[in-house]
Amino acid sequence: MKSNERYRAEHVRPARRIVVKVGTNVLAPAQEPGGGLDEDRVRSLVDQIAALVKEGRQVALVTSGAIGCGMAALGPGRSPGTLPGRQAAASVGQGLLMAHYSRHFQRHGIHAAQILLTHEDLDERRRYLDAANTIHALFELSCVPVINENDSISTEEIKFGDNDRLAALVTHLVRAELLILLTSVPGLYKTPPQ
Repeated sequence: MKSNERYRAEHVRPARRIVVKVGTNVLAPAQEPGGGLDEDRVRSLVDQIAALVKEGRQVALVTSGAIGCGMAALGPGRSPGTLPGRQAAASVGQGLLMAHYSRHFQRHGIHAAQILLTHEDLDERRRYLDAANTIHALFELSCVPVINENDSISTEEIKFGDNDRLAALVTHLVRAELLILLTSVPGLYKTPPQ
């Protein structure tokens, strides 16, 4: 058995609880900066997650894209260069991002449930337990928690840094057996590819 097949057999196939993280560069076409989400990519991602849910797996989706959706909605020339501007774009875009996911999950009879987190939510024990309990309740209802950083209120000092880190923390939060990072980076790097 090849090493990839052995890895899938040992780690991927038996995983019952999975966290999937998708970045903005995967969801948005690179050739159209600020052009919004690629519907075909969103549809494909949702179709694959829905298939996992229908197999009886519990899947949480950590997603980027709120700022990009907001910038696309606000139109060209309104690109936010300041932190308050990015927070405003996230406020406009978060509902649009959820509308995309909700529409596609509904085709499968699955509810997408929005959860917005800040660093403080996972630092303070009571809030950590509240977030974990909410996600577990959503799993019991066969819903897909769609998790993003609450960019509209997060400041640079309290941001996760990126959603890869948030996804790792959510994996721990829900005690998932598998974390899948979907990225546009072509390969695995030991250091930043730049």
